[in-house]
Amino acid sequence: MRVVQVIRGGERRAGLVDGETIRLLDRRRCRDLYSLAIAVAAEGKSFSATVEEIAGTEVLDYLSIYEGRSEWRLLPPFDHPFEPARCMVSGTGLTHKKSAEHRAAMHDQAPAEMTDSFRMYTIGLEGGSPQPGQIGVQPEWFFKGNGSILRAHGEELVVPPYAWDGGEEPEIAGVYVIGPSGEPLRVGLAVGNEFSDHRMEKKNYLYLAPSKLRNCAAGPELTIGDIEFEDVPGSVTIFRNGVPFWTREIRTGRKNMCHSLANLEHHHFKYETHRRPGDVHIHFFGADAFSFGDGVVLESGDVMEICFPQFGKPLRNPLRICMEPERLIHVQRL
Repeated sequence: MRVVQVIRGGERRAGLVDGETIRLLDRRRCRDLYSLAIAVAAEGKSFSATVEEIAGTEVLDYLSIYEGRSEWRLLPPFDHPFEPARCMVSGTGLTHKKSAEHRAAMHDQAPAEMTDSFRMYTIGLEGGSPQPGQIGVQPEWFFKGNGSILRAHGEELVVPPYAWDGGEEPEIAGVYVIGPSGEPLRVGLAVGNEFSDHRMEKKNYLYLAPSKLRNCAAGPELTIGDIEFEDVPGSVTIFRNGVPFWTREIRTGRKNMCHSLANLEHHHFKYETHRRPGDVHIHFFGADAFSFGDGVVLESGDVMEICFPQFGKPLRNPLRICMEPERLIHVQRL
């Protein structure tokens, strides 16, 4: 089961994807998915069952919205519509073998030399999938920003003046709300483009933190209910002038990762500050391949497409590179 959020002018709606149509949810009970999730959490109900219950007969043409031919446009499939700063966007790296190999290659070292990056991956292989009830090893973790950096399908991802580069990272992201008693609740999973500055990271791996402070995208759909996440095939493609310029087959899911989903979630939500009632968390689970690893340099106007068919329509975002010079920020005494 998959849901979307759309907007037309100041009118915001949520809907259930039904083939090439969107069955809008009853506006009296759901204006946005965040409010519905908070209400369902307080009542102890099932989110997916509630969505199915309140899906009405009012429908929209999904394809025209997806292709940008409608007065409606897609929003990120989940957000904090009232306080974007209460949506934390973060992620875990080195969860896929190829990501560790690419990270090692960035620093001109072979995986056999056991860089810190490949060592982190190996640690995950050895202890990232603990038995039920046990705590596994800690993965890499990074902060990307708050909900203000989140972009929807079709929106630009921007390389700012202070960046050195910008490139796609095709991933699945977990979407969570924190319940009234501080309990983390997984709402669903979505296709994501984590989007990072790989040139900055290549310069020195200690630049990983600032290389991640960029906008990113999720959607167009949020998959909810029972979700199979064992072996998830997909593809990532770069379009230039409307023509595929570079493409790779990719895989994610438990079979292709060195950490279990439960372990990633434990090590994110073990921090008390990550369990504040009412907060939203969007957490990226790591990439299998990206164009920078093959030496591709993206250009303004390129379109990044990330496709995991079992999670709905592909996520597409054009790239825009800011050409203005970096501006010095002056801090004044108060």
